[in-house]
Amino acid sequence: MMAERIALRSVNRWVRTFRRYVAIGDSSTEGLEDRVGEGGYRGWADRLAEIIANAQAEPLDYANLAVRSLHLSEIRTTQFAAAMAMQPDLFSIFGGANDMLSVTCDFAGIRADLAAIFGEARSRDCTVVTFTMPDPSSINPFGRRLRGRMFHFNDIIREEAERYGVLVMDFQHYPIIQDPRLFSEDRLHGNELGHKRVAAAMAWRLGIEGAEESWADPFPEAPPRLRTREQLAGDVDWARRYFAPWLGRGIRRIPQRSGLTAKRPVLTRVPKR
Repeated sequence: MMAERIALRSVNRWVRTFRRYVAIGDSSTEGLEDRVGEGGYRGWADRLAEIIANAQAEPLDYANLAVRSLHLSEIRTTQFAAAMAMQPDLFSIFGGANDMLSVTCDFAGIRADLAAIFGEARSRDCTVVTFTMPDPSSINPFGRRLRGRMFHFNDIIREEAERYGVLVMDFQHYPIIQDPRLFSEDRLHGNELGHKRVAAAMAWRLGIEGAEESWADPFPEAPPRLRTREQLAGDVDWARRYFAPWLGRGIRRIPQRSGLTAKRPVLTRVPKR
């Protein structure tokens, strides 16, 4: 683990100015559950745009085309062309989590979609950044069953990223990102603190001026340990409130994304703070 972190520290990181940042993806990039205002979400991508804008003298324009519940193939077909039309010099892509949660998972299709997205974006001389998924074992009651899938998915991300020169924030090797205190009650999405940590990590990986690796520091105290009965009661409540409704929608083929559109569909200047 320490060797992995040392290796990441030694990666050639540079300070670069960005003019247009476009983010695509699913609910993570959309910002669930980092709530702001009435029914709105902020999220790590919005926060990353703010970090970049505040760190450089040049203005930054930003768009976020992400929509929750999409599979990676849907992200590619519904968001990617529009993103490239904006001619970004910084482009972030994260998708595949919904593929991991499906009954079956087409890893060959996932690889093909990532290769197509990475290859096209990089051919436009665009800086592309993505990230791997953390170990879900300590986050979700089904985490241990999903662990193998997610690690396979992470391997695909690393391999295709290396092939096309894409920057990867490898969260699998950072224990802090699997701390349950960074996740919302649904145990799938980050909370406000989780999105802040991810944004800081992405800024550090991009080499943004002033970004440090302090985002990876553990909490000063260990997470509270629940008794077996309390843990079981919490898992049952989670299954009733979150897993059962999600599963029911899937069985009845009711799309969770019905009527939803991107929250930031056009490039907009990011105000400095």
